[in-house]
Order: sequence, then structure tokens, then C-alpha cells
Amino acid sequence: MVEGSKQVLGEQVRRRDRASKVVSDPREALSVVQSGMRLLVGGFGLCGVPETLLATLAELSVGDFEVVSNNCGVDGFGLGWLLEAHKLRQITASYVGENREFERQLLLGSIDVCLTPQGTLAERLRAGGAGLAAFYTPTGVGTSYAENKEIRVFEGKPFLLERALRGHIALVKAEVGDRSGNLIYRGTARNFNPLCAMAADYTIAEVESLVDEGALEPDSVHTPGIFVDAILHSPGEKRIERLKEQMAAVN
Repeated sequence: MVEGSKQVLGEQVRRRDRASKVVSDPREALSVVQSGMRLLVGGFGLCGVPETLLATLAELSVGDFEVVSNNCGVDGFGLGWLLEAHKLRQITASYVGENREFERQLLLGSIDVCLTPQGTLAERLRAGGAGLAAFYTPTGVGTSYAENKEIRVFEGKPFLLERALRGHIALVKAEVGDRSGNLIYRGTARNFNPLCAMAADYTIAEVESLVDEGALEPDSVHTPGIFVDAILHSPGEKRIERLKEQMAAVN
């Protein structure tokens, strides 16, 4: 963890106080990122990935990051860019996924990987965003994952103690955002994005469409703007992880 990172982020927030959260350049949005920070990154495979922010971050001189994300997606995209640039020190994820570079570095021991059950990972982030310190879950009891973890019995059933997760910076992706930082995600692209946005000291949101304040129906907002510190308009691209074609039935 970075010494004094909260103070640095606090100064950044104060500088932006009463100013627009909108930034026009991804480098400006990422100017708060320092080497050694813990990054919470939304996305699942190719869905809901803040690709513009990650592509830019891979080009910057900072690195040695600890990343928390569901997985590292695929080679040559998203977190794959940071892996290829050897900017990741540790990854907390639910599975290796389709990323061969992730697998290669894991087998070589060049990166520290903490594999965590997907539901547990989601709840650790949610707890971090809610201000909780820890929680108990039955997931993982009786497996190697439970080694060195505190176990308590409730109503005759064993539970593992899991600590909440927070990060210095969250990088998230939404379909629509307004200038106050209110976000709306589309379908499964919501995935880990709202959880990451709430559990970080400073949240940077990349949005496909940017609208004026008051344009969003309050009841439709998934992440309130109070959790978002900077917002970047970037249409991005729509990639397909696995293309499948269905052949028409032949009589």
C-alpha cells in the first residue's frame, strides 16, 4: 500500500471541489494514480471494461500495482495491457480466465495471485463500500482456501471470516453518466463496476455517453455521483470474446 496516498487523494479532491468532474483527457483523469497503489477495476471478460483508462495507464510511467478485479479478461485488451507491460505486482481475482499472459506469469511465479470465490470477492468489495470491516461466509469451508482463516460456528454451521476490500483508485465503465458523476450501466456490463466504485478512495468513471445534469431519471441511477470523483467521456469499442454462428436447419 502507498504511504500517504489518502492525503494525496484528499488534496486532489479538494482541488476539484466545486469544479466539474468531467475530464477531457484520460491522462488528466489518471494523474492521481501512483505506483504501488491498489486498483479496483470493473469488468467481466470484455463486458464493462474501462478500456480507455486501462490503455492509457499501460502507457504511463507508474506501475507495481495491486489489482482487484473479477478476472484479467483476455490478452491484448483491458487488464491484459497492464499484464503485458509488467505493471502488476498482485492480482486478487475469482479466476484466471482466457488470458494466456496471466496464466504464463502465474506459472512462472512472476506475479502474486490471490484466487477468491466470486461471490466472496463481490461481498468483500460491497462490505468495503458499506464501511464494514469483515463478514462471515460458509463459502470455502473444508477446502484449502480456508487455511489460516478464522472459523466460527453459527447455529451448528461453520463460517469463514472474510475481510472487506477497499482500494486507492477505482476504474469503472458505464453506459451513461452525467456531469455530476451519476452512472447507469447496461445489462451485465454492470457486473463489478458499482461495487468497485463504492469501495475506493477515488473513483474514475469512463462513460460511453455523457449527458447534462438533470437528464437522468433518479430512480434509474445505479451509482450515485457522490461515489464518483472524475468522469471521462469515451465511446470505446464493442469487442466479442467468443463469436459463435448458428447454422440454419437444413430439411
